[in-house]
Parts: sequence; structure tokens; C-alpha cells
Amino acid sequence: MALKNFAFKLQKKDKQARLGLIETHRGNIKTPAFMPVGTQATVKACMIDDIKKTGSEIILANTYHLMIRPGIERIQNSGGLHKFMNCELPILTDSGGFQVMSLSKLNKIDREKGAIFNSHVDGKKFYLSPEESIRIQLGLNSDIVMIMDECPKKTDDYKLIKKSMELSLHWAERSKKAFGKNPQKALFGIIQGGLFKDLRIESLKGLSKINFDGYAIGGLAVGETQKEMFLVLDDIKDQLPSDKPHYLMGVGTPSDILGAVKRGIDMFDCVMPTRSGRTGLAFTWGGRINIKNNKYQTDNTPLDIKCKNFNLNKYSKNYLNHLFNTNEILGSMLLTLHNINFYQELMTAIRKNIYNGTFDKFHDKYIDKL
Repeated sequence: MALKNFAFKLQKKDKQARLGLIETHRGNIKTPAFMPVGTQATVKACMIDDIKKTGSEIILANTYHLMIRPGIERIQNSGGLHKFMNCELPILTDSGGFQVMSLSKLNKIDREKGAIFNSHVDGKKFYLSPEESIRIQLGLNSDIVMIMDECPKKTDDYKLIKKSMELSLHWAERSKKAFGKNPQKALFGIIQGGLFKDLRIESLKGLSKINFDGYAIGGLAVGETQKEMFLVLDDIKDQLPSDKPHYLMGVGTPSDILGAVKRGIDMFDCVMPTRSGRTGLAFTWGGRINIKNNKYQTDNTPLDIKCKNFNLNKYSKNYLNHLFNTNEILGSMLLTLHNINFYQELMTAIRKNIYNGTFDKFHDKYIDKL
């Protein structure tokens, strides 16, 4: 039996907000979608079966970290990333470009060789070219592959951002060639250009000529304000290909997601729900809760009475406060699972309101609350 090819179907629009379906041979993904981040072949503090029960339909894994530890060969010998981590869901892998920028103190960018950098773990030197990044991701057997790009830090230096954007376009062409024909998988281009409208549009036009299966907006979540991020999306939202998924990388807070969906974004990933969960910050329909606050020591009410999954609301704020103040691992596990579940409840509500034509009303109700 032939495997299903990757496909995207736009089902409905509510102004700019889009309701869609990504089809893969591992399962379908309803969009707008949030992808929990499984950096090192694990969503921190969560079992993969629990991630599935939250309604998550795809996760993200990190090419940079898996390349360094445990290494691509070890994962290939285990039958690929899905078998290695016992995950039946579709997996998107990033290209490693962002981590080269953010983690490596010693790195050099060469137009032809790619990124030359030292591991943040042991200092070992690595070479990550566009071709090598694609080889690694295909070796991991990921379902959505990202092109190799350069992700510069936030700067007002127009010449630097333009040079970086042009380099990313050059690497995009090489990534597409290295990817070859893999109809069961998808290759996404990454739009760069910093906060400059003309560079973002130039990047998008260049990527559209190469023709990718989806288009990601990169180079954000690097220190810009939410207003600046929304302005970048406003600049390109009308020129993004309507028949392809739109993916905003590394974003973000619930209000970031609401504002981005309003501007036509279909896919998101962020470490925020898991990282916040491990440090005692919970996202709820009533707003954010720092469970370590002393005022919760006498609060026997549930974390979020509206939680519909896992019976997570059977744990009181009092008990969760105790777990965090005694450094019990269970506290991190419960709050992390709660946050991922909340994010998926948010995405379900977003899709429902787009379908009903009431997304603007939903957006306005929660944009400043979450």
C-alpha cells in the first residue's frame, strides 16, 4: 500500500485567520496547530502517550541537539527518530541554524561550507552545510524538514540583515536540491529579513520561485517586541502562498498565537509551555499563575476548573505550591502537562471560532488576558 503524500488543504477562512488540514502518512494535523517541542527526542517532563492525549498531532525535534547527542548514526541504527523515541506522531525537525546562533560561542559562517561551530557540550568542531542539515533530517526520518538558514540576532544593521537574507536564499536553493523528491515528506522554506519589510518580501519572493511545501517565518522570537513581530506578519501576510502552510517559528505566548492566527499563521512551536511548567508558571483561561507564590499555600481550589482533560484539576494550588517549594519532580510534570494541554485547548477553541466565523470576537476577548 502506497504511503500518503504530504498535502495541505485550506478549509475555511475568517478574514485572515485560516482553518486547514495537513495530511501526512503518519496522520493528519488540524491547523492552526501548536507543536510541543521535543528538543532531545523528548518533550521534557512528559510521556509521549500523555502528549498525544492532550490532542497534540505533531511535535518538533531539534536537529542541532540530536546531531551532537546522541548522533545521527545512533538514531538511524534504532530505526529512525520515531522508533527511537516511541512516537507515532508526525515530527518536524528544524535545520539547526537558530541553535548555531544562540548556543555556540565560537562559530563562523561560510557561504559554501555553511556553519562552522564548536559544540556547546564539549567544544568539538562541527560543519553544518545546507546539504548536511538535510542529510541529517532525512536520516532522522522526520516528516517536515526545514531548510538550512542563517538566523541573525536582532539588529538595526540593514546591510548585515540583507547579507544574511541573501545567504539564506542561497542555502535554500541548495537545501531544495539536497532534499530531492520525497513526496511523503515536506520541505519548508524560511523567510528571513529581520524587521525590514522590503527584505522580508524579497526573501518570500525568492523562496516562492524555488517552490517549497510550506513557508516559515524565521528570525523572530529573538528579542523583538510583540508589536514588532505583528508588524512583520502584517508586511507579508497578503503575499504568503494561500495553498501552503504558514509557520511562525519559536512563538510563543498565548497572546502571540492569537495575534499571529489573526494574521494568517497556521503552525507554531515554542518551549514556553514546557519551560514555564518546570519553573512553576501555569497558563490558564483566567490568566497566568505563579504557583510558587505564598498566597497559594491556603488555596485548595483547582489550578484551572475549566481543564477538560486528564483530571488535572483534581490537584489543588495548595498541593502544587507544596510540590514546587519542596523541589518534587511531580510538580514540574503536572504543570508541564497542564500547560501543553492548555495550549491544545486554546488551539481547539481557535479552530472552532474560525469555523463559526467568530474568531475576531474570541481574539479580542483573550488577547490581553492570556
